[in-house]
Parts: sequence; C-alpha cells; structure tokens
Amino acid sequence: MTPIQVEINGNKIKVPLKGKDTWLVLTPEEKVRQEYICRLANHYKFNLDQMAQEVKVNNSKRGQGKARADIVIWKTKEDKSNSKSPIIVVECKAEHITVHEEDYYQGFNYASWAGADFFVTTNLKETRIFKVVKGELPKKLEEIVDIPDATTALNDKKVKDLLAQTKAFTRDEFSRLLFKCHNIIRNNDKLSPEAAFDEISKILFMKIRYERNPDEDNVFSLKQFKKQEAHYDKNIRPVNVRLQGPNMDIPYMDYWFELTKNEFKDDDLFDPNEKIKIKQASFEAIVKELEIYNLSTTSDDVKGIAFEQFLGRTFRGELGQFFTPRTIVDYMVEILDPQEGETICDPCCGSGGFLIKVFEYVRAKIEEDIQQAKEKIKKKYYTDAFAKLSEKEQEQIDHIVNEQFSLLNAELDINNPDSRIRRLSFDCIFGTDANPRMARTAKMNMIMHGDGHGGVHHHDGLLNVNGIFDGRFDIILTNPPFGSRVEKSLKITEQDKYTDFVRIAKYTERYGNDYVEALKQINDNIGKSVLSLFDTGEMSSLTEVLFIERCLNLLCAGGRMAIVLPEGVLNNTKLQKVRDYVEGKAKIINITSIPQDVFIASGATVKPSLLFFKKFTDEEAKQYNKIKVQATETANEKYKEEIEALETQLATKGISKEMKKELKEKLNQLLQQIEDEIKLEVKTKFDYEIPIVEIEKAGISTTGAPIENELIPVAKEFKKYRIKNKLWKDYFVKVQYDVFENRFQRVIEANEPEVFYGKK
Repeated sequence: MTPIQVEINGNKIKVPLKGKDTWLVLTPEEKVRQEYICRLANHYKFNLDQMAQEVKVNNSKRGQGKARADIVIWKTKEDKSNSKSPIIVVECKAEHITVHEEDYYQGFNYASWAGADFFVTTNLKETRIFKVVKGELPKKLEEIVDIPDATTALNDKKVKDLLAQTKAFTRDEFSRLLFKCHNIIRNNDKLSPEAAFDEISKILFMKIRYERNPDEDNVFSLKQFKKQEAHYDKNIRPVNVRLQGPNMDIPYMDYWFELTKNEFKDDDLFDPNEKIKIKQASFEAIVKELEIYNLSTTSDDVKGIAFEQFLGRTFRGELGQFFTPRTIVDYMVEILDPQEGETICDPCCGSGGFLIKVFEYVRAKIEEDIQQAKEKIKKKYYTDAFAKLSEKEQEQIDHIVNEQFSLLNAELDINNPDSRIRRLSFDCIFGTDANPRMARTAKMNMIMHGDGHGGVHHHDGLLNVNGIFDGRFDIILTNPPFGSRVEKSLKITEQDKYTDFVRIAKYTERYGNDYVEALKQINDNIGKSVLSLFDTGEMSSLTEVLFIERCLNLLCAGGRMAIVLPEGVLNNTKLQKVRDYVEGKAKIINITSIPQDVFIASGATVKPSLLFFKKFTDEEAKQYNKIKVQATETANEKYKEEIEALETQLATKGISKEMKKELKEKLNQLLQQIEDEIKLEVKTKFDYEIPIVEIEKAGISTTGAPIENELIPVAKEFKKYRIKNKLWKDYFVKVQYDVFENRFQRVIEANEPEVFYGKK
C-alpha cells in the first residue's frame, strides 16, 4: 500500500474520506483529523474504504451536543456498507492537552452509541485510547495501550486480548515492574543499587521522550526500537560518521540517549558526558518489560506514587534519610493548606516529596475551578431548547463550546507560558538538595507527577541559588538532615560562586535587584565559615538548628513553615537559646509528636516531632520587640543597684579568689534571673495558644506497612481551629471564569490588591 500524506493547498485541505477530490477549509481540527487518518492508513493498515469522517450516530440528547463522530473505522468495508457497528471511534481535538475525560463526553457517547469497542482521543501530540465498557457511563471507560491494526481487528481473540491490556494498573504493580527492571541491571551488569537506579532513570527518560512525540506506536516498544535501530544503522549512523567523525559511530541505544540528553538539557538532568552503562541486552529487556505502559499518558497519580514506592525500596538504608513518609508529607501539607499563587520551597528536598504533594494539592484546586467553569458552559448552552435547533445551529453551538473548553484546557497546559499550571510549577515551587543523585531524582520524580521541576537544583540548601533567597516564600516544608554538624572549618570558597553568567542574567531579569543582593551571601563572604552566616551558628553547629534559621529567613513576613525535627530540639537544655531565638522570630502554631516507628522504615533512629511556625508579620515583629524592650528596661532598672553593687565589689583590689568566685556566681544568678523575668514578661504579654498533639499511629509501621492514620482527623480539626482563630491571612488569588456571548475571560480576585501569583 502506498503511504498517503496530508495534502494542503493554501487555506484548503484534502479530505479523501469525503470523496477523491474533496477539499475543505483548513482548520486546526481538520488538520489533526487528516493527520490521524494517515496514521490509521499507513501504520495500522486500514483502507480508506473502511473509514468515514463526521459520521452521525443516534441517541443525541440535551447536554451532549451534536451526535457526529470525527472518524469511524469498521473491521471491513462490507461492515461499513451494511451499517454494522464499527470497531473504533476517534475524537480529534486541536488543543494542546487532554485534561479531563469529561472533555470528550461527546466521543464517549458516540463510541458507546455506535457499538464500538475502542474509543480514541487525539490531538496528535497526545493520543489516549479507551475500551468502551458497554452499558456503563463514560466515567467507566478504561484506558488501554493501543488500538488493533487492520489484521488484528479481524481476529476476535486478539481484539479481546488487546482490550484486556488496561492501563488501570495498580501502583504496586507498576512499582514491582520497575523493581524487576532494576534487578535486570543488577544481575546482568553487576551495578550497585544506586548505580542501577541511575540507568533505569535514563531508560525512563528515553521512553518519555519518545512517547511525548511518537513516530508511530504510542508506546516505546522493543519492536519499535528494533525498527528504528535498523533505520538508524542504514540511514543515520553513516551520515553521523561522515559528518562528525568516528566519535559518532555509536550504537542506536547510545544515540537515543544523546537525543534524550539534548531534550532535557535545560533541566540539568544529566552530565553532558554521561553515557549508558549497561549492556544492550539489559536495555532491550527493560524496554520489553515497560512496553505495555505509556509513561506520557499514564495517570500522574498512579505513575508518580509507584515511582516513589520504587525509590523507597531502592534507596533503603543509608539513603533512607531522603524520603519523608507520605503520610507525614500529606499531613504537613494539609496543615499549611497551600493555595494557588503562594510560593513554596524545600531547601532539603530529597526525592521531592513535599514539592510534589504541594503541586498535586494546588493543581487539584485549579482543576476543580476549570471543571466548574466547564459545567457552567454546558449549562448555559445545552438547554432544553438545544434539541429543537437545526443541525447547523447545533454545530455552531458545539463550536462555541469546544472553543471555550479549549481556552479552559490551556489553563492546565504546563507548556502554555500563561497557564495557571505553568505558573504553579515554574513560578511557585522551588527546592534544593546537596546530594547530586537526590537532586536529579527529585527532578525525575516531579516529572513522573506531571510537574515542570524547573525550580529544583543540586545545591547546598543553606546557600542561595536561583530564586531561593531570603524573604521569598509564603511556605517552607522540609525534613532537614539530623545529627550532623557544620564544622567551623567549612569555608565559603570561590568554587561556591555562581558563575553561569547566562543564567545570572536570566535570574536577574526574573527577580530583579533582590537576586543581585542574594548573590552577595556568597560573593561577599569568601573565606568565611558557613556558620558565620547564621545567628544560631554561635549557639549550635547542628544542621537541624541552622536549617531552622535558614527556613525562617527564607519566609516572607507572615509566611508559614512545617519542619521535621528531632525531639531534642524541643527539650534539650543546651538548645534553650535556640528555642528563644526562634520564639523571637515566629509563632509556634502546632506541635505534633509522632511515633518513632514512622521513620524507622526510612532508616532513622531519632524520635521526631513535626513543628509548624508562622513567621511574625511586620506588625507582630514590632509588637514583640516593643514588649521585649520594655520588659528588658523594667528588669534592668529593678536590679540595677544590685548589679552595680556586685560589679563594684568585683572591681575591689585585693579580694580573695574564693570571694571573687562567689561574687561572680551571684552576678550570673542575678543576670539569669533578669533574663527569666524578661522571658516571663514577654510570654505573658505576647501570649498565644500552642496546640500540641500526641499521635500514636501515623499511618505507617516500622516495616513501612500501612496502618491506622490518626493524622487525618487531626488535620481536619486543625483546619477548623485555624480558620476560627484566624491564624493567618489568605494572601492568594481566586480565579473565576466569565463567559458571555462568544467570549471568554479570566477574572482575578485577590484578597490583597498587590498580591498575584505569590509576588508581593
């Protein structure tokens, strides 16, 4: 069969399914339809006489729009002629992204009414395939791997097998599959668990790259790899060698990885010199295992959580510290309740658990807004009067609805620079980790969850980078390393300077003079110790202590913070000055003590607590400082004469060592008494309630198995408490959509006029 191609002439496009010489006006939707018809003919080998476009189907009813399917495919041309049920119905869209299944409610119904087994939605960049569950609502459709080709369509058993390849697989199943692939590398290539994971990551990204822009098959299969490898050896490899020299005489597997590195180069995922470090046999075995799943269209929730489970099993032991249990992450995020427009940071992000949860949490709010807007549109246009309109009038209304849906869907397209999801991902979520593998893993993990991951960096969390600097964030969520220390000998060196001038220029344009000032943290302190950057560095060198101060500094006034800390920070007498320092910067809004069991599965041995703070607003800071100054003046005046008397006696010449020691003790006791009275006065006048919760079961056992989770009801009760007591203001935008006539507009409402997407 000679391959067919889309034919365009000016503003006209050829539509062979409507007649050999039929041309229609070129529209984005029509171009998508004709491109997919070519794929059906060239790749799936269906004849044009087995297909039709814009086919009327029955059961059109109010609220469903016109009953006309974009493309319909029958098993044979005889079935088509005899008006038998087709096997496939295709719905084409010109928009960038498939957002909700509800967007395709028309096609769902067309496929069901027509009696088809397969339903396809496509905009070419993204194609999703469903099996039609007969007699069920559209919500019951199950996503599967692929449609049959023309030969397979004639074999009932093969069609049944294909319909059984559902992508509604469980998280555990996908996690086990990833672990199986991991073992293939460990067994065949004798790599360590961490090194084997690195190779798995490369293959996952090679697969993602293909499936974002598939050539033919929707998934990267071994068959597809072999086919492309043959094409590479025949047509591409000789050209590369001729033009670029013998260094480009590399196997297709390596060439494919070079293309993948280039695809993700702006994300710093891989070192430019990074290579594939496994045998091709291992690579092919893994491609074969993964070929039933399309990583670009698989649910972010299923794919992402399965990936997290795989990470947890792979990095048990010494790297367990980088994984905060999901039940804890969920609780901490629920307590702080991040909103659209707020900026969030985790300076010790590990595998990215907090950042991912925030992204999902806020994305869900945005998606709900979009869905409500769509329901409003359907309610407006698909009234009782709709069914009485002529077919042309119905088509006009359908066009309006589709246009408005397309605009709404653009709000959820991460590649749309003005979308709400893009702003959430690229402008509001930031993280760093000092471990290069974990920083890379966080980026990969976030991609698996559908996030853009651009704000994650391999960097010391105590030092500024990109948009991570003082006063920038509404929310900090973190689980810093426990027990280690920052030695006084650790100096800031020339190597710590950020020297990528292209990015410096980009960040300066993005953040303005604040970024220029942020660079001074390193540039003006070359040769000084890292400890000297922090007030608490004089009190303790513990990393958890320094990160408390770092996080408070990163917050804007009134910002809030959740941090996992060892209980020693709360009750160790040696850290009293640290606690006093923190209480002078922020209010403690919640202390949740959790069982040690929760972190044992991650390799931790210290009993943790979850602390929640709200940094003072400017008004609260003034109030606190005023009370402290007044209390200090009162106490000093009260004991002034006693202090002067003791100092005079100490200055007397000829007193014995014993007497001098006794006087010093009295003076120290008096100074401590003054300090205690100042604290008491401040706490009395700057008084507020601190909810303290003791949790016995936090959803995870010592082995990592799920158990009862008392954190869920606690989070619900705390939300009621904090709303009632107005613990913080909502400095976030609220978005509504107004649709009138044929126009659509986004209406921004903000509680504070100067607030928009976290920029204050």
